[in-house]
Amino acid sequence: MAQHTALVINGPNLNQLGVREPEIYGRTTLADIEALCHSTAKPHGMTIEFMQSNAEDKIVEAIQNAVHQQIDAIIINAAAFTHTSVAIRDAMQMFKGIKIEIHLSNTFSRETFRHHSYLSDIVTGVICGFGADSYRLAVEAAASKLQSSA
Repeated sequence: MAQHTALVINGPNLNQLGVREPEIYGRTTLADIEALCHSTAKPHGMTIEFMQSNAEDKIVEAIQNAVHQQIDAIIINAAAFTHTSVAIRDAMQMFKGIKIEIHLSNTFSRETFRHHSYLSDIVTGVICGFGADSYRLAVEAAASKLQSSA
């Protein structure tokens, strides 16, 4: 089984998971989600790199670095930047591997401004509305796509 690496990127305010609006985002922390990603990836022979930033430029730099490193997939929860960042979109377009956009909540059942994503039309797939399980589903989807293309 080939060793693959996925970069999981988390945008603004996701470092506050577990405390911020638990009625929407649940009580699971970002550390819990990171552990879930690692445990989901392991049986697939996949390695996870995990990062969070509240700064758009740090996210763009992480994506640019992934373009030049041995990263096979990017799983991104750009959070509020999903609806505002052309810079993140432009960086994501440079990445040629598997790209999966995820959200904890179902963005389409929320405020109208959350219905538009600058990423959804350039990614491999979108997963939203399953809480922390969105991450597990994304890791499994990335692993499946990478294994089928090997």
